[in-house]
Amino acid sequence: MCVTRHVCHPPSLRRECLDHVVIRDADHLRRLLGGYVDYYNTCRPHLSLQKNAPLGREPEPDGRIASRPILGGLHHRYFRTPEK
Repeated sequence: MCVTRHVCHPPSLRRECLDHVVIRDADHLRRLLGGYVDYYNTCRPHLSLQKNAPLGREPEPDGRIASRPILGGLHHRYFRTPEK
């Protein structure tokens, strides 16, 4: 049975996540999907939302741009850090 056939809505889940990872077992799939859902709703820009995330993001003050890897480095969360 193809797991991706049942969980790939929206299509970006397969294209941005599942196509790049070898799933080891059901627990790995659950952790991966949970991480992607969190990324999709809090970090990923959506053009239909004027490049905001569905749960919204607060504007960040000026500063250096830094990143935090998400899903083992498959995606990144970019944010600003205060200048020193």
